[in-house]
Amino acid sequence: MTAAPVQLGDGLSVSPLGFGGMALTPVYGDVDPAEALATLHHAVDAGVSFIDTADIYGGGNNEELIARLLRERRGEVQLATKFGLVGTPATGYSDIRGDAGYVRQAVDRSLKRLGTDTIDLYYMHRRDLRVPIVETVEAMAALVQAGKVRHLGLSEVTAAELREASSIHPIAAVQSEWSIWSRDVERNVVPAAAELGVGFVPYSPLGRGFLTGTVDASKLGSNDFRRNIPRFAESALDANQAVVAAVQTVATELSSPGHTATPAQVALAWLLAQGSRMGLTVVPIPGTRKAARIDENLGALALNLTPTQLETLDAAADAVVGSRSANPNWVSQGRE
Repeated sequence: MTAAPVQLGDGLSVSPLGFGGMALTPVYGDVDPAEALATLHHAVDAGVSFIDTADIYGGGNNEELIARLLRERRGEVQLATKFGLVGTPATGYSDIRGDAGYVRQAVDRSLKRLGTDTIDLYYMHRRDLRVPIVETVEAMAALVQAGKVRHLGLSEVTAAELREASSIHPIAAVQSEWSIWSRDVERNVVPAAAELGVGFVPYSPLGRGFLTGTVDASKLGSNDFRRNIPRFAESALDANQAVVAAVQTVATELSSPGHTATPAQVALAWLLAQGSRMGLTVVPIPGTRKAARIDENLGALALNLTPTQLETLDAAADAVVGSRSANPNWVSQGRE
């Protein structure tokens, strides 16, 4: 299913769903490199051309994996990567760097790993509170002037940080966690993005898999990143299952003989509808290891949720227990 492209901010045109590359690293368990590359090719074949990665995913291995895709299909891909975090999602982060010198070093390392001359969308992955955001964004803007980067993005910034950054250089997109069970960005960041003409790229739009109803949080592997997140704790599971139940109910309502709507499709359709309600382009980037899940996710583009169904899903969010981050100060929620 190939859908028409949509516009983020600053004239950046991308597929209406993206692909989150972090899923193709050992953060949720072991990965088969051959299957990972096949999944990436299938994504592009299916029309998911907006591929998102970061320099710390797999310690740089994810960028190197995507380079193998780009060698054959660079012209078909809108490529996004990020800088700023030091460490890996699996082992933990030791620092955040936003100083101008680090920005220049990071982009060159990413370009080398990716095997490309230009990054379509370059994000500041997290805010380095020791460095004025002006310094970071000015260094990023210099990369645009140098031709190394086409568009700039920011991840997990507050509304105030987004406004300050936008006064220095156009921002194409904000990437933050946003889903039925992570709605804190709707208070300030999303309205600011809508006002400024900045697109929004929700990561973990399926609640790190939880909203699909296929994750048993009590049985996560010892090396599974989600063990560190408070809302996956045993004490939060019963309350949070109510959100999954609401998503499953709507999926059942939307299913008919010969067509089954899935919880994943409902969760993604809710985000797309929420973008329309809040006046900005929203491009979720679900990640998966399995090619079939890409086709399933694309089915969300054809789902139309009724006002009653939207109300049901909106209300379910009020039942969520536990923070979405092991360290709230590393996401916008903790600094607003």
